[in-house]
Amino acid sequence: MYKLYWTAFCSLLGKEVVRFSRIWVQTLVPPAITMTLYFIIFGNLIGSRIGMMHGVSYMAYIVPGLIMMSVITNSYSNVASSFFGAKMHKNIEELLVAPVPTYVIIGGYIMGGVARGLCVGVMVTLVSLFFVDLQVEHWGIIVVTVFLTSVVFSLGGFINAIYAKSFDDISIVPTFILTPLTYLGGVFYSLSLLPEFWQYVSKVNPIVYMVNAFRYGFLGISDVSILASFSVLGIFIVALYSISYILVKKGIGLRT
Repeated sequence: MYKLYWTAFCSLLGKEVVRFSRIWVQTLVPPAITMTLYFIIFGNLIGSRIGMMHGVSYMAYIVPGLIMMSVITNSYSNVASSFFGAKMHKNIEELLVAPVPTYVIIGGYIMGGVARGLCVGVMVTLVSLFFVDLQVEHWGIIVVTVFLTSVVFSLGGFINAIYAKSFDDISIVPTFILTPLTYLGGVFYSLSLLPEFWQYVSKVNPIVYMVNAFRYGFLGISDVSILASFSVLGIFIVALYSISYILVKKGIGLRT
């Protein structure tokens, strides 16, 4: 039985990987180009005037945040668009009636989002090497943080797709929630530069913890506790997975 479940999981994951890799010009190349523009504008042009940030160049300081930003965006959008497409075309009904556990369905789509997020993250990292010599302080923290963050936002995209009734609904969350939280998540600045009140406000933003944990892996610099960062990641994964499981199990937003 477990062999059957593993086959189902691999099939879903394989389908997702083939889906985004087949149109790699649309899914993998644009994020790399966008991040290149960020490196040129914020790193070279603006960064040269800002100078050092916590003892490192401004370019080196923002690179981990930009990598994380691309991972977040692509993990989220991959699952949201893919699962909603399956729901809209009624393909999801085949999965719901198949002898496949709910956790396998969720896992297949989530790992597909993780795969795309990591692929884009690697590409952006390679692009960044043309602009700055990246140093790595803690490989383990880098790997764990990027993986868990990708899982969090893949789950978020999954829930968005369940509730969405049109492709317009898919774009609402990234535009009005995800993008503002990302830009205010400490990607381009240190929280220590903010007034004390806004430092406390910023710490309500979960992306602050993800970006800072990832930056700590590269530079050994963080505005928040690493333990707090992993605690936030763990809480969000458990909460979002639980919501996803209940929604799929009950067929909310899936069965007509």
